[in-house]
Amino acid sequence: MDRQRVSSGTEWEPIVGYSRAVRASDQIHVSGTTATDEDGDVVGAGDPAAQTRQAIENVEAALGELDADLTDVVRTRLYVTDVDDWEAIGRAHGEAFGDVRPAATMVEVSRLIDPELLVEIEAVAVVED
Repeated sequence: MDRQRVSSGTEWEPIVGYSRAVRASDQIHVSGTTATDEDGDVVGAGDPAAQTRQAIENVEAALGELDADLTDVVRTRLYVTDVDDWEAIGRAHGEAFGDVRPAATMVEVSRLIDPELLVEIEAVAVVED
């Protein structure tokens, strides 16, 4: 099986043993992605909608490195630290995906890796093999 990997360049990827995204055949799996900028700083502290938008932009960038985009996404998983923010997060997700409308799951988690992070998003895309 041919496998292509995308790295975000963080020091943690080789230590933990993961890739930002992996393409195998016609599927691309994007790891849990948060609202960070190119320097690793949190974007949108305290704003779950802004963090959702940034995380989706980061997912889109990883997909782009594998010749895909948001229209190829068939599944998202959203991990949120406060499910009461579901509407703001959901609207930001809906704005990004529009008519693509991937299958989606949102679950509340007790915390993410940084206390400022409110949202983490995974995605699966299907592209031509």
